[in-house]
Formats: sequence, structure tokens, C-alpha cells
Amino acid sequence: MSDLLELRERSTAILDQVELAVVGKRDVLELVLLGLLADGHVLLEDFPGLAKTLIARSFAMATDLSFSRIQFTPDLMPSDITGSSIFNQRSGDFEMRRGPIFANLVLGDEINRSPPKTQAALLEAMQERQVTIEGTSTGLPRPFLVLATQNPIEYEGTYPLPEAQLDRFLMRIGVGYPTREQEQSMLASRRRRQQDEVQLRPVVDREQLLRMQQSLEGIHVDPDLEFYMVDLVTATRNHPGVQVGASPRGTLALLKLSRGKAALAGRDYVTPDDVKAVAIPALCHRISLRPELWVQRVRAEDVVSECLQKVPTPPTVSPSSKVPAEPG
Repeated sequence: MSDLLELRERSTAILDQVELAVVGKRDVLELVLLGLLADGHVLLEDFPGLAKTLIARSFAMATDLSFSRIQFTPDLMPSDITGSSIFNQRSGDFEMRRGPIFANLVLGDEINRSPPKTQAALLEAMQERQVTIEGTSTGLPRPFLVLATQNPIEYEGTYPLPEAQLDRFLMRIGVGYPTREQEQSMLASRRRRQQDEVQLRPVVDREQLLRMQQSLEGIHVDPDLEFYMVDLVTATRNHPGVQVGASPRGTLALLKLSRGKAALAGRDYVTPDDVKAVAIPALCHRISLRPELWVQRVRAEDVVSECLQKVPTPPTVSPSSKVPAEPG
């Protein structure tokens, strides 16, 4: 329980620090933090100017992680991401120049603007936590998180991410516009500090963050709740409007993210509400809808919401009592 208390306190400190730069988006910041704690990659999909890049940079500063930004463009080559071997005339030998992928937190800005060959350069790094340059595999620093962004409205000259690569992301999140009060608070904050840049202090270091990730393994998940996760994912596959449902990787995403959600709430066990809170960002990008639903403007979010309503919710069971602790 001491590890759980420490995790919750440090998580709150991280969110409080990042919120100094990103005003009024606590729920979005919490989801990004869940991705970081679950050691998974996050896709931020929303319109320009909604602080997607700022979110990535702020989390890197608050957690004292090494940070790099890759601006994806049509002429970006795979070696621009991973690095390459360069001939050193002075030594008369080849030496490896590491690319920007060698960082703890990598921002892939507008990832859908590069051709598939360049996008594929991320696949091995995201899944295997290593890159291969001219036959030599090199491990990436831990923790390793890819935070990618894409614009959902500008499709001209873009290369949509294939399903195999979308499935590598633990979750997809939309930031959304701020409310009237939140946007005014942002202006007031800018006026008080008298400069554009927000200086954040690190509240945890890399080793502490790794311990926080490991602490999630102690969060209890009841077998009935595991079957609930399986039933939710199965419901997306059986939905009449779905062409391809969520993969088993989506079920694992529910497990990881719901554990993090429970930890942030100060509990050492997962409840059905934890699963429901992360189901949409964990599953929506893994679903391919039938073409007729596109015409009807039905979204993957609507399908997951419908599955959440139809799948029976199990009771909440605490590991100590093994009896229903509260209604599901």
C-alpha cells in the first residue's frame, strides 16, 4: 500500500505540474499519464493549435525524461528517424549516428504526413523497443513512449496509418476545444508570466517513473472483471456495423489502463467503472466500421458506447473481502 500511496501522490504532482502549462484539460492529461504509467504509446488526434505538442513537451519536463521531436513530412526517410552509419574520414571507419528515436519520450508530429515506409520505421521501435540499423539491433532507453499527433480534417497529401500501426498505440485521445472560462484562464496565465514559454520543474525522475510503472503490477483484477473486458472486446467484433473489431491487444490495453485508473483513485483493485472510463480511448482506433455507417456519420466511439451499454456489468469485488463491495 505504501507503493500505491507513493504512486498516487507522484501522479498527482505530475498532473499538477503539467496543468501549469496546459490549462483546463485535466481529464486528457490523466489519460496521457495513464499511457505513460502503462508503458504504452499514445495517439493525439485533433485540430491544430490545441496544445498537442505542448502536452508532450510538458510531460517530458515534469518527469525529467529525455525528449525529441520528429516532424513528419513527405520527404522524411526512415534513417532520419532511426539514424544511420556515417563514414568517419578521420578514423577510417563507419560510426553509428543515432536518430531522434533514441529518447525516453518521442513526439511524432503529424505522423500521417510521411509515406508508409517511413511510418513503418516506427513499428519495430514501438513494439520491440529497439531499432535495427544495417543489421545491428540496438535497444531503446526505458521508459520509451511515442506520443504521435495527427490532424483529423486535412487528408490531402497524407498517408493514413494502416490498421497494424494504429493497433500499436495503447490509446487514441482527442483534446477538444477549451470552455470559455478555461480559455480566459489560459489568457490570464499568459499575462501573469509575461512570456510564452512555461518553465516546468521535474517532480519525478526516470528511475522513479519506472518504479511507478512496476507498481501497477500489484493492482488486483478479479477474474470476473477480466471476462468483462473480454466480453466488451468481443462485442465490438460482433457488432453489425463493424467490419473488423478490436484485437486481443485491445483487451490487454483495457487491463493496463484500468489498473492505472484504479491506482490514480487510490485503490489496489480494479472496478468496472475503471474499465468503462478507459474503454473508448483504448478501443476506438482498433475498430473498422462498415462503409454504410460512415454515410450515417456513426463513429467508432458510438459503437464502443453501445457495447458498454449492452454488455452486463459485473459487481465490484475488493480482493480483501471477495464479496461485492459496491454496485457495478
